[in-house]
Amino acid sequence: MKKLLSILLAVAFVVTASSVVMAGNNPLRAGEKAVHAEFVKAIPKAKYRTVMDLHKKWLEVLAGKSNAILLDVRTHPEFAAFHIEGASHIHAGHMYTIPKKIKDPNAEIWVFCRTQHRAGYVAGFLYKYGYKNVYFVSKAKDGTKGGVVGWAQKGYPFVNYFAGQFVIKQYMKQGSWSERNCGKYIREFGGQRGEICGKKQLK
Repeated sequence: MKKLLSILLAVAFVVTASSVVMAGNNPLRAGEKAVHAEFVKAIPKAKYRTVMDLHKKWLEVLAGKSNAILLDVRTHPEFAAFHIEGASHIHAGHMYTIPKKIKDPNAEIWVFCRTQHRAGYVAGFLYKYGYKNVYFVSKAKDGTKGGVVGWAQKGYPFVNYFAGQFVIKQYMKQGSWSERNCGKYIREFGGQRGEICGKKQLK
């Protein structure tokens, strides 16, 4: 049995190593990087922001001092697992729907994802669509990552469809909870998980 397990592990290692080598030689990967760089180039350098900037803007939005749209472009499962309270959400793969949701080309839009790769695509596309006031949340000079990874690094809070508000590694229980910025954020479709405006948390 141990011999069989050793053989299976060896085969799995060879297959994994082969796939890594093949991925490294994939010419399409280089093409993807080039296309990504093209879209990121469309974003004015003056519109690059960090998660610390995003946090300041988020506080303004929740206080009603700003109408900025904080646009999370991660997948639906990622967003449902946890997200920044009051953030809007449209999957990066569905960015073509954004002009239907946000019709003002001068709207202030802050785009972020897990780190910054997908956000770079979306922010670049939005400039190509004709939007004028899009901010790209990316890595900071101090090494803090962009997106929700950087947000977690800084210990800023998230909300969860099932649990309410929490900080990574520091969970805070609440009896009932409703997401702030209610009625002002945009979600890709009505009733999507993470849509808890005015609802009590699930037990």
